[in-house]
Amino acid sequence: MSAAQNDIQYSERYYDDVYEYRHVILPPEIAQSLPKGRLLSENEWRALGVQQSRGWVHYAIHKPEPHIMLFRRPKGYGQPAPSAQ
Repeated sequence: MSAAQNDIQYSERYYDDVYEYRHVILPPEIAQSLPKGRLLSENEWRALGVQQSRGWVHYAIHKPEPHIMLFRRPKGYGQPAPSAQ
């Protein structure tokens, strides 16, 4: 892992009724290699050094701060479905 990858900052998770969200702040050395104007696939953001559990999708770009990656996944992702009783 490079020194720049150690400087990646991860937010706490936050929620609405449908999704779980988090944002990831990239250091300048990594942010400069982000493709302009498009969302990254899971393979692409993992190749940059972003590490998080499965199910996260890079869903939006905040144009004033492109070094902040916005992620979401369905609320309750990966949890067993409640059993019918």
